[in-house]
Amino acid sequence: MYSDQEMPGGQTSSTVNDIATAQTPVTNPVAPMNIAQSSPSNARAPPVQRPRPALREENTIFIGKKPTMGYVLAVATQFQGGAPQCKIKARGQIISKAVDVAEIVRHKFLNELKLGSVSISTEEVENEDGTKSKVSCIEIILLK
Repeated sequence: MYSDQEMPGGQTSSTVNDIATAQTPVTNPVAPMNIAQSSPSNARAPPVQRPRPALREENTIFIGKKPTMGYVLAVATQFQGGAPQCKIKARGQIISKAVDVAEIVRHKFLNELKLGSVSISTEEVENEDGTKSKVSCIEIILLK
C-alpha cells in the first residue's frame, strides 16, 4: 500500500500505521474481582489439614476389575523404574487374574524375574448391610 496515494474513484489509501493508530483499543468491561473485595458471607475458612493414612504400599499392585494387560504394564513399569521387587495383591474371584498377571510378566516381558513368595490368607470384610464375610486373599512377590 502506498501512503496517501490517490486511487481510482478519488479515494486515498493510507498506510498500515495509519490504520493501526485509527483503531480504538478494546477493553474488557468486566474488571477482575479482587479476593479482598468479596463479601464476608461468601468467605470460607481454609480446609483443615488432617493426616491421612497411607492407602498405597510401596511397589504394590492391587488387582481389580481393569483389563489384565493394564496390571501387567503396571508391574513392568515398577521394575523398569528400578524397584527390586513388586507385590501383586488380590482378593476373592480376582485371585486368578493376579496369577495371570504374575505369569505374563515373568514369561512374556521380564524373563529374568523370579518368584519370591506366594502367601494366601483370609480377610474378614464388612458388607454393605453390616454383616461380615470372609474373603480369600493372595500376595505374590516378584523379585528382580
